[in-house]
Amino acid sequence: MSAPERIPARSVTPVDQLTVLAKGRLTVRGRVREASNAVLYCGIEYEGVSASCVYKPVAGERPLWDFPDGTLAQREVAAYEISEVTGWGLVPPTVLRDGPYGEGMCQLWIEADADGSLLALVEDEEPGEGWKPVVLAEVAEGRTALLVHADDERLRRLAVLDAVINNADRKGGHLLPTADGKLYGIDHGVTFNAEDKLRTLLWGWAGDPLTAEALEVLARVSDALAEGGPLATRLAELITPAEVEAVRARVTALRTTARHPQPSGEWPAIPWPPV
Repeated sequence: MSAPERIPARSVTPVDQLTVLAKGRLTVRGRVREASNAVLYCGIEYEGVSASCVYKPVAGERPLWDFPDGTLAQREVAAYEISEVTGWGLVPPTVLRDGPYGEGMCQLWIEADADGSLLALVEDEEPGEGWKPVVLAEVAEGRTALLVHADDERLRRLAVLDAVINNADRKGGHLLPTADGKLYGIDHGVTFNAEDKLRTLLWGWAGDPLTAEALEVLARVSDALAEGGPLATRLAELITPAEVEAVRARVTALRTTARHPQPSGEWPAIPWPPV
């Protein structure tokens, strides 16, 4: 089921969203078959409040040799926890809970705006106004096209979040702009590795100075990551001590350089295909 076909959740308040996701009765209605792991589309209901959600059971995860510690579901929840500390609200409400097929990640279903495209392939060698270059790609019969993403402040915030969580798979299909102007990022299972594995389509700001807002947010995240801090305590329940320490190191590095990261050359920087 593609993003534009997703069914919107009924209106619930932010507090209710987490309560409904954590305690509601899950009813499986379908499966997102193009996903590499088990992704189930569900209805959820709690005390008369209903919504739609994604349920990813741990039992449906394919083992990954380079992410051997913990589960993808736990990493998805950890990404949400950090997103909440930033105040940017870039990850839909997400909880870890039991379900019809055992423990898994449960996340509010977001309806994407079909007209909200943030990526494009262009024939020109330079991006047009309002776009940032990513990579020159071979498309067919030796022809090349320039992959670009929008010069959009919402994407820039997401690029910072991805650098913090070390997202190894930021594809275009993981970007959900909504009709009310919000942007959500989804599919954060391959994150938080202790080694540098940032792989993303959002390289348009590579090496550029971070915004004053981003530096303020990173300072807030750093405080929350201090030993005994609320974020550090929560992350310790979800990822390994080495991975928590690596988050601290990445935040410190971003604040020290005050610049967006650049591809390291030791890991494929661009996910391909980009969708």
